[in-house]
Amino acid sequence: MSLENISCQKSAGGWHKRYRHRSAVLGCDMVFAVYLPPQAEQGGKLPVLYWLSGLTCTDENFMQKAGAHKLAAELGIIIVAPDTSPRGEEVPDDANKAWDFGLGAGFYVNATEQPWARHYRMYDYVVQELPGLIEANFPVSGKRGISGHSMGGHGALICALRNPGRYQSVSAFAPISNPINCPWGEKAFSLYLGEDRSRWREWDACALLAQAEERLPILVDQGDRDDFLAGQLKPEALKAAAQAVGHPLELRLQAGYDHSYYFIASFIDDHLRHHAKALLA
Repeated sequence: MSLENISCQKSAGGWHKRYRHRSAVLGCDMVFAVYLPPQAEQGGKLPVLYWLSGLTCTDENFMQKAGAHKLAAELGIIIVAPDTSPRGEEVPDDANKAWDFGLGAGFYVNATEQPWARHYRMYDYVVQELPGLIEANFPVSGKRGISGHSMGGHGALICALRNPGRYQSVSAFAPISNPINCPWGEKAFSLYLGEDRSRWREWDACALLAQAEERLPILVDQGDRDDFLAGQLKPEALKAAAQAVGHPLELRLQAGYDHSYYFIASFIDDHLRHHAKALLA
């Protein structure tokens, strides 16, 4: 599968690059970003942290706003940030151009309902196709971590919980923790997955925790001034689900912080170090 390099910037001694490629899984062209720390040019193989962004975002939000490059360069961790949904004229969008569904809002599931099923398979893209592409074209080791924000936090949690052994570390910022019981998740799941709510559970972190085969430690940061805290994110449900089965979860409620990238930039170093403990062991 060929990669087209569409931009390249020096950053913290390494390189931030964006690539376009044709995705067989999604049936469209996709763009992703990769941060290559200085060690990537020194002949060794490095671990990868996959970052999944939230509603309306692209690969650019995290790479430009999170301030992660400096510590990633120090630690020697590659960061890969995909887009949040398929894109292109052939990809269907919400009829009303709603910001919380369709383009920019793939929810990291495999859609089963029409007209979404052909293109909206972000779970397979993130878990299989994109890592295969990264591992064929960049100096990466077999160690992977995964993290994300909001909708992407939901994505990071379900990818780790559904794939024991595939990821060595997982964390999230303000994740949509219990999507089967919040408006964003109910809307997306009913359209992507159909009205049978029993099928939604395989895409819900709280439900997946109960049957997880691996107890991978989870770090979650959540701002207490987040406008979406009570109605959409429901960290208390994640905490209860983890406690019920003894799953290691560090849930930190951060005073004064909202849902923005100011919040992410304030705590991204803690998350990078959390991942480094596993990825560099």
